[in-house]
Amino acid sequence: MRLPVATLFWFCLIVGGAAAAERAPTEGANPMSKSENIRAVAPSLEKYAQDVVLGDLWKRGGLSPRDRSIVTVAALIARDQTIELPFYLGLALDNGVKPAEISEIITHLAFYTGWANAMDTIPAARDVFKSRNVEADQLPPVTGPQLPLDEAAEKQRAARVGEQFAQITPSLVQYTTDVLFRDLWLRPALAPRDRSLVTVSALVATGQVAQITYHLNRAMDNGLTREEAGEVLGHLAFYAGWPNAFSAAPIFKEVIEKRPR
Repeated sequence: MRLPVATLFWFCLIVGGAAAAERAPTEGANPMSKSENIRAVAPSLEKYAQDVVLGDLWKRGGLSPRDRSIVTVAALIARDQTIELPFYLGLALDNGVKPAEISEIITHLAFYTGWANAMDTIPAARDVFKSRNVEADQLPPVTGPQLPLDEAAEKQRAARVGEQFAQITPSLVQYTTDVLFRDLWLRPALAPRDRSLVTVSALVATGQVAQITYHLNRAMDNGLTREEAGEVLGHLAFYAGWPNAFSAAPIFKEVIEKRPR
């Protein structure tokens, strides 16, 4: 069983676009760019935003601006915080994230953070794409050639999940195999490392620590380095909150320390 998961993007344009259009801010409407508004309410917040977040965090080494954009967009979508999405989607495009990759991130996160979160993202993404003259031919095709599947690893994963849960929730086991790991994860518009980066970021941002061990190991198998993993967690402290970052920190530490150098 295979489903053309990329149809989500265009489906959302139809279903979610009109209803949410009125509340979608324009691309440049980043609250942090309106310093005078923040200063009128919380001047210290404005200082942290300018000096620490924009002035330091985004300029750190260890994680490229492109990766920081992917992490940030994933966190905002995962937490359904759409007000800053136009700014950060525009920044992502400026930092080298392709429209097809943004489309695929939205589709991917429908599965990992819920359909409604992906739907809520569509108005902001649509407006940013329109302002950048992004056309349909710049988005990933609904179907087409897929990345090669690691049959041995997937057989082992499927067997483990099946043994644990097939008797309780056969539909979850079936969709996990057929849709996620034999379809979604094999779509070539988002590289495996980036797809893992999106997944790990979303798990940290939503406090889903039980899944981090598997997906962080997968991310590092897909090319994420120890230094990059640490920077992801530091970056997410600002966009998902310190409690979520520190809840994930012991798991990151355990995964990194157990991996061969």
